Amino acid sequence: MDIKDIIKEENLVYSKTKVLTDNIMHYCPGCTHGVVHKILAEVIDELNIQEKTIGVTPVGCAVLAYNYLHIDWQEAAHGRAPAVATAINRLYPEKYVFTYQGDGDLASIGAAEIIHACNRGEKMMVIFINNGIYGMTGGQMAPTTLEGMPTATSPYGRDVKMTGQPLKITELIAQLPGTCYVTRQAAHTPAAVRKLKKAITKALENTGKKKGTSFIEVVSTCNSGWKLSPVKSNEWMVEHMFPYYPLGDMKDE
Repeated sequence: MDIKDIIKEENLVYSKTKVLTDNIMHYCPGCTHGVVHKILAEVIDELNIQEKTIGVTPVGCAVLAYNYLHIDWQEAAHGRAPAVATAINRLYPEKYVFTYQGDGDLASIGAAEIIHACNRGEKMMVIFINNGIYGMTGGQMAPTTLEGMPTATSPYGRDVKMTGQPLKITELIAQLPGTCYVTRQAAHTPAAVRKLKKAITKALENTGKKKGTSFIEVVSTCNSGWKLSPVKSNEWMVEHMFPYYPLGDMKDE
């Protein structure tokens, strides 16, 4: 039997979404970014909004997301993705606009941008990747770094007496009147992936309905920055990150 007789539409169990490009991802093995990219691409494809979607990425590991999703993209300065997304959304209100940001970007230099965008209720989705570290620039301490967690700039662990407590930015955003959906998810197991996909689907549907800002935090790993294997990184995340950053919906209106 010829291989062409086997590879027919009725025989396919799974096929890669057309929203993903054929570029090989540059992320470190075990990195959560690649998983989230795949989920996001599948949801855009399933909602049939590829031609209507515009993503905004700032500086950080997320900066090259435009290499992997075949949609319209706009790059923003560090922390300024919500401001750029606001402009795009108001110029093109018929589009599905989202930002894709890391914790060093969103919760640090971009904290004012995201707070005010959510307070205004900009009609967009925000995907917030929280791995508790500055992954791209050398593993420095981030606003979300846990107490006692070693980084390149806190080799003996985060000292909260000097630097303050890890910032629970998602809890703050859930209090803002402009947000319609706020959730914290992960992508380390098949079950977690399914929940995250459901959350992204809801958030993009909310964007289409112009309900307000949908905010999704994804508790993630950075095995290179954490100096752990991918497997050990997942175990460390479950043991240490989840108790401080518990998963689940915080707001759904």
